[in-house]
Amino acid sequence: MTQLTFNVIKILGISSIASLLAILLAPILINFLFKHKLWKKKARLKAISGEDAVVFNSLHKEKEINTPRFGGLLIWGTVVIVILSIYILSLIFPQISSLNFLSRSQTWLPLFTLLCASLLGLIDDISVVSDFGKYIGGGMSFKKRLIIVAIIGLIGALWFYYKLGWATITIPLIGQFIIGFWYIPLFIIVMVACWSGGIVDGLDGLSGGIFASIFGAFAVIAFSQGQVDLATFCMVIVGALFAFLWFNIPPARFYMSETGSLGLTATLSVVAFLTDSVVVLPIIAGILVLEVGSVIIQLLSKKFLKKKIFLSTPIHHHFEAIGWPASKVVMRAWIVGIVLAILGVAIRLLS
Repeated sequence: MTQLTFNVIKILGISSIASLLAILLAPILINFLFKHKLWKKKARLKAISGEDAVVFNSLHKEKEINTPRFGGLLIWGTVVIVILSIYILSLIFPQISSLNFLSRSQTWLPLFTLLCASLLGLIDDISVVSDFGKYIGGGMSFKKRLIIVAIIGLIGALWFYYKLGWATITIPLIGQFIIGFWYIPLFIIVMVACWSGGIVDGLDGLSGGIFASIFGAFAVIAFSQGQVDLATFCMVIVGALFAFLWFNIPPARFYMSETGSLGLTATLSVVAFLTDSVVVLPIIAGILVLEVGSVIIQLLSKKFLKKKIFLSTPIHHHFEAIGWPASKVVMRAWIVGIVLAILGVAIRLLS
């Protein structure tokens, strides 16, 4: 067996194991969430701009207060179990050490980011279901979440710049550019931008499919660069996302919520920098850009033009409001997301 063949089997095999494990764990998690009624105790009454969320509540009021949160536990919990289990087994049975993908150079940093961000998201979700938060959606305020994400980004930026000595970015078809100290603010901006894309978790099945295509794309890029451990890590996330999606398609048994979206988006930014693919990130994650962009456009329009561009934001709610069935919105978003992911990978590989 050639090394290339073994690496492909390793990546796809471990991803499949992660998916099967997550499918087995999901019913246990779902039963726990329903038993303890871990969902919002009241619907969101206000939009981010402060006005009444009339359109949103007409579409999602009952769903929002009767569907558990914490679905992200299944995703990052599976990733942690798989990566640590294989690492421990490789220590006990050295003959399978080649299957281990916990490596200092490739997966320590994204795993650390996934854990820290997901745990912070978990704290926020707990405050939401406990009705502690006074923010419009429950939980921590936007400002507090923004500060926390920026701090995570700062830590990552300092690690990349000072510890790893990274100070360049690659622009496909053009070449590498040394940006020096500007690497640090760029990293923070990308981290915050990715986090804001977590608003894609708004329809049954939407976030799972979108994040799966994004991390699948970065797995291909990492593999093409010889970063087999990082590619395996990304595909384990994809495997867990497929299992999550099995229980999140209509009618959803749980939502990803902040413990999932914060962990995934923070990890996504780290993976983008580890593969030197931050320039194509807006293409690969184009759906996230569209979601965030619709909110920004709406807020600016309300402030300066005193009118709404969209019936509701993020944009997937606008399509619902004009009469598209939720399933049509989700499936078309999947298609566009996959096409953009393929396009982004192709552009990056041109380098």
